[in-house]
Amino acid sequence: MNVINGGVTAAQGFMAASCAAGIKYHGRTDMAMVYSKKPCISAGTFTSNVVKAACVQWDMDIVKNKDFLQAVVINSGIANACTGKEGFDACEATAKGVEAALNIPYESVAVASTGVIGMQLPVDKLVAGVKAMAPELKDTIEAGTAASKAIMTTDTENKEVAVEFEIAGKKVVLGGMSKGSGMIHPNMCTMLAFLCTDINIEKALLQKAVSEVVADSFNMITVDGDTSTNDTLLCMANGLADNPMISSEDADYETFKEALKYVCETLAKKMAADGEGASKLFEATIVNAKSKEDAKKMARAIVGSNLSKAAIFGCDANFGRFLCAMGYSGADFDQDDVELFFKSVNGELKVFDKGTPIVFDEDKALEIMKADAVTVYVDMHEGDKEATAWGCDLTYDYVKINADYRS
Repeated sequence: MNVINGGVTAAQGFMAASCAAGIKYHGRTDMAMVYSKKPCISAGTFTSNVVKAACVQWDMDIVKNKDFLQAVVINSGIANACTGKEGFDACEATAKGVEAALNIPYESVAVASTGVIGMQLPVDKLVAGVKAMAPELKDTIEAGTAASKAIMTTDTENKEVAVEFEIAGKKVVLGGMSKGSGMIHPNMCTMLAFLCTDINIEKALLQKAVSEVVADSFNMITVDGDTSTNDTLLCMANGLADNPMISSEDADYETFKEALKYVCETLAKKMAADGEGASKLFEATIVNAKSKEDAKKMARAIVGSNLSKAAIFGCDANFGRFLCAMGYSGADFDQDDVELFFKSVNGELKVFDKGTPIVFDEDKALEIMKADAVTVYVDMHEGDKEATAWGCDLTYDYVKINADYRS
């Protein structure tokens, strides 16, 4: 597998466009479209929040019940959540605008929104945006990058990645883009993610791979403990790589799954590092736990703790906060088996050894924690399972950003 330049347009047959529709933001692009020249099979994962945006419900129906997916239209600024029938009408109007512009069935058009909850979308601007983007669709890296910027809300940078790999002598490409900065918590987040690949694979296997990989990537990040109404990840596969159809969980399937894991994990880490107001990436790795589920619980509890996040921001090696979070995570373990380390590019330091605190060099700890990415590494010594979760520090700017989000 090789990492290559690009995102949603990296694979054969995929095109993208973006525009400034003036939905909420002014002076920047706020709509994007991704289109495949050939109809795609699709897979998706969606928010676990009972309150689901109209666009989420629209897309869930497409993934579950429609034969194919060929285009996705995304807007930023307004979430189209808690909007009643008018919200569903906006989804349909947008999709029918694509049908008119590209001559594809509107039932093959997914829609996604991100932004303020409870505001109605200006349908006239959405339809005008679709009409403007359709003739501008391009398969260039630049078009994909522009699309990744158009879907941003409080993100400070766009997020995209692409890889190529080989299956049965055929080059296969998988690329993706995502957005997400706040309202992020495990079991999806205020994230939109769109993955495009030219692989030839059965729909059920595509969904299986996506669901399993999301569980260990996007579902293992947290910024603020809030699970959004709009979480959507869509994967489109158009088969243009012309590899032999993947119809079983064989070596080719595992090759694809490894590529999918890399793409999803990379995008997830970019989102965690770009958490609202964040100054650094905060990673927790649990190894040698009794079970995978226990390892996940502890890792997510560590990065989700406000006290832990504040300690990371303050570069304070207060290991008790991380042990405390593990203790209330719901995992079963003996604290007298635990070793805890701080790690970064600046070094590694053990601070807790099987129930006993260690006298450590505070200056060394400070140096380690000043890095842009800090890992709390915990060896449980109770099994052979492991998990990693990602988050960010908690800064003053998080409150500033969210105190006046609507304005």
